[in-house]
Amino acid sequence: MHIASLRQRLRELGARPGHEQSVLRHWACALPQLPRGPREDVLPQALQAALPAVEAELAALARLHSEHPAEDGASRLLVALADGQTVESVLLPRDGLCVSTQVGCAVGCVFCMTGQGGLLRQLGSAEIVAQVALARRRRAVKKVVFMGMGEPAHNLDAVLDAIELLGTAGGIGHKNLVFSTVGDERVFERLPLGTVKPALALSLHSTRPALREQLLPRAPRISPDELMEQGERYARATGYPVQVQWTLIEGVNDGEDELDGIVRLLAGKRAVMNLIPYNAVPDLPFRRPAWERAAAMARALHRRGVLTKLRRSAGQDVDAGCGQLRARRAPAVAEQRIAIRLAPADLGTSL
Repeated sequence: MHIASLRQRLRELGARPGHEQSVLRHWACALPQLPRGPREDVLPQALQAALPAVEAELAALARLHSEHPAEDGASRLLVALADGQTVESVLLPRDGLCVSTQVGCAVGCVFCMTGQGGLLRQLGSAEIVAQVALARRRRAVKKVVFMGMGEPAHNLDAVLDAIELLGTAGGIGHKNLVFSTVGDERVFERLPLGTVKPALALSLHSTRPALREQLLPRAPRISPDELMEQGERYARATGYPVQVQWTLIEGVNDGEDELDGIVRLLAGKRAVMNLIPYNAVPDLPFRRPAWERAAAMARALHRRGVLTKLRRSAGQDVDAGCGQLRARRAPAVAEQRIAIRLAPADLGTSL
C-alpha cells in the first residue's frame, strides 16, 4: 500500500485535509485512532465509523513476527508484511530505528546477506511508515535511518513519500531522517526538492574505484570522488553534514592506502566518517577487524582532520548484520545467495 492510496480512501470517507492529517498523525505516531474524548464530534460520521477497519488494515501492513533483543540495547525485529514476506527493522539505542525499503536488494554487496538473494519486491510507502508505527508501539522513536534491507534510491518515490509523512505528521526532525544510498544521480536531483529534506548518508566502503566496484557490484558507476562532491553539495544546501558509511572489513578496506584516500576525500568537508566494524555473516569470507585496529584508524583520521565516529555495530549477538535474521527464518531464500567470487585476499591487504 502507498500513502497516496490511503489518503484517497480517507477522502472518499469524507475526510477534509485536517481530518486526513489527523488520522495519519495518529497512525505514524502509534496513537489510537479513537482515544477517549470528544474526537467523534470533529470527524465525519462515515470516517468515524470506518476508523476501526482502517486501523486494523494499517496494523496488518507490518506485524511483529519475532523480536530479538541484544545486550547493547538494540533489538532486531523480524516484520511480517501482509503478503507473507518479511523484512527487518532494528530498534537502536537512543531512540533510533533502522527500517527497510525493499524485500531484498539489487545492489548485491558481496559482504551483505541481503545482497545475496537479490530483489524480491519494493515496499509501498505505507509499508515503510508502518515499520515506524510498529516500533513506536514498543518504544519511543525519534530518529529513523533508511539503512535496512534494500537500496532506498531504487524505491525512490515510495521512500520520499514516507520521509515526507514522517517529517510532518510523524513528528520526526528532518535531520533525524537519514537517507542512505550507494550513490544514484536521482537522489541528488530529488532530495533538495522535497518539503522534508533528510540527512544524507553515503555508503562508500572504499576510496578505490576498482575495489568499490567489486564490493558493490551493481551500484551505479559513480567514482568515490564524484560521490563525495555530490554529497558535499547537498550538505551545503541543507546545513547538516553528509554521513559517510564505511563497513570496516579486516584485510579489505582497513589499510594505510584507504586512510590516505579518506583524508583526501573528506578532510575539510562537511562530512562525518562512520567506521562500522563488520558484522560477520556465516558462509561469507569476510571478518570483523579487531576493535583495537578500528580504534587506531579512527584516531589516525581524527589527527588528520577527518571527523570520525567509531560505531559499535548494534546487536552483534542477535545476527544484526542486514538480512541475517530474515535468511535464518527463510532458509530457502538463503540458499539462493549468489556465489562469492572474491576472497579477502583478492580485495586488499591489511596492515
